[in-house]
Amino acid sequence: MHTAYLFPGQGSQTPGMARDLYDAFAEARARLDDANAILGFDLTGAMFGDDAETLRATDITQPALYAHSLAAMAVLEARRDFPHAVAGHSLGEYSALTAAGALSFEDGLRLVRLRGQLMAEAGTERPGTMAALLGADDAQAEALCAAVSTADAVVVPANYNSPGQIVVSGDVAAVEAAAARAAEFGAKKAVLLTVSGAFHSPLMQPAADRLGAALAKAEIRTPRCPVYLNVTAAPTTDPDEIRTRLLEQLTSPVRWAQTLTAMHGSGIGRFVEVGTGNVLSGLVKRTLGRDVETVQRGTVADFG
Repeated sequence: MHTAYLFPGQGSQTPGMARDLYDAFAEARARLDDANAILGFDLTGAMFGDDAETLRATDITQPALYAHSLAAMAVLEARRDFPHAVAGHSLGEYSALTAAGALSFEDGLRLVRLRGQLMAEAGTERPGTMAALLGADDAQAEALCAAVSTADAVVVPANYNSPGQIVVSGDVAAVEAAAARAAEFGAKKAVLLTVSGAFHSPLMQPAADRLGAALAKAEIRTPRCPVYLNVTAAPTTDPDEIRTRLLEQLTSPVRWAQTLTAMHGSGIGRFVEVGTGNVLSGLVKRTLGRDVETVQRGTVADFG
């Protein structure tokens, strides 16, 4: 049975994350110490502490999630445990690319720190928000967004997380209008999310414009295994395509359900969530069925 490694994105962070890995495994400790040195501040202090608000700041959340996933990956690598393919949800795509050898740990960390800063700035410059639509299918969510968007206030699908769970993103007024009218378009429920910006929407274009220069300079190598990309839901090992799609990802939807379906169709039957939490494992079950094997590798207990 083929195995895919999955890497979580924002929303999976939790106070105390990776502290047990740091204490138990030399490989994880070295990677987390490297993260502090590269960034020039105490990232692990934010990760290991109990201040959820600090950890929720986008420019801290993104490097924290990346560092946790790669600390867990260091333990897997020491055990010679490697995947047949990888994918990551939003920010997690950078973790996946580093795990597959396409990015160095340092380059990936610097990129996600910058990405988080730029996304936070874009959210300040043009405030936006997001909402989860529960029970609507892809076509219904897309029709809802088209119906409520105007020239001055747009809302678009941002995350196709699983069948019946789609997140929309955009200007506050448009997202609130979409939530108010969601039932008309087949949704059972709409939940406004607490986020600092309209991620994966046109409102992130200023962040994409600034991130492009950094991505252009980053060395992207051929990964050791196929990487399924958020923008296309398809595998690639082409460094040029990876660079292009990473930039597009900021303003494009995360096609996660489509990615999982494509992975499963290629013969992958086991999914390992590398990093904090089990959000992605839940999305695997909801997308592919309860019988598909999912495991977590983010805590000492997970490694047995």
